[in-house]
Amino acid sequence: MVVYFPAMLYCLCMIKGFVFDMDGVLLDTESVCDRTWELAAKDFGVNPKNAMRIISLCRGTNKKTSREIILRELGSDFDVDSFMKSTSEYFKKIESEEGISTKPYAKECIAYLKEKGYRLALASSTRQVVVERELKTAGLYDFFETVVCGDMVTNSKPDPEIYATAVKNLSLLPSECVAVEDSPNGLKSGKGAGLVTVMVPDRVGPNEETEKITDHIFDSLKGVIDNF
Repeated sequence: MVVYFPAMLYCLCMIKGFVFDMDGVLLDTESVCDRTWELAAKDFGVNPKNAMRIISLCRGTNKKTSREIILRELGSDFDVDSFMKSTSEYFKKIESEEGISTKPYAKECIAYLKEKGYRLALASSTRQVVVERELKTAGLYDFFETVVCGDMVTNSKPDPEIYATAVKNLSLLPSECVAVEDSPNGLKSGKGAGLVTVMVPDRVGPNEETEKITDHIFDSLKGVIDNF
C-alpha cells in the first residue's frame, strides 16, 4: 500500500536528508515493549487491555513523558517507578536471550539513501545508551551522521524539539528533510518541526488525525526506496 496526500505539496528535488525514528521503524522493539508491558501488568495487577491502551499513548515519547502518562491513567498512587523498572528488566532479558530484529528493508533502505547521497540522522525518544547499543548491534549506527536521543533534549515527542535538533545538526532546512515515523507522537513531532512526513505503521495504524499530518504512508520501508 502506498498512500499519497496531494494537499501536502513539496518538490522531491528539494529533499536532501532523512531523519529516522528507531523503535518500530528500524528495529522491531515495539513488539518487545508490548510483551514487557503485558508481563509487568500481570505483576502489578493492571488489566492487560488497559496496559495496551496506555502503552499506545506512550509510543514515541521518552521515559519522563511516559511516566507522566502512566500516572495520569493509573492514578498518582500507582508505583510507576517500580513498574517501569520491571518493564526495563523484562526488556533486557528478552534482548539478551532473543535479540532485537530489524524491521523489513531497514538496512536496505538506509544503505540505498546513503548511496543516493542523502544525509541521514536519527531522532529517537529512547535513551542514548540504549540507542547506541541497539543500533550498533544491528549494524546500523554508522549510517547516521547525527543521532539525537530522548535524554539529549528537553521536550519529548510530540514536541518538535528532537526533529528540529536533528535537522540543525545536519545543517539543513526542515523543508529539505523527511521524517520517517511509525507513531502519531512522532509524526506530530516531525510535522511540527516542518519536515516532510512519512508513516510506516507498526503497532498503531493511520487514522484521520495522522493522515492530516502525513505526506506519505507506506506498508514498509521499501516504499521509501521506491519513491525517493
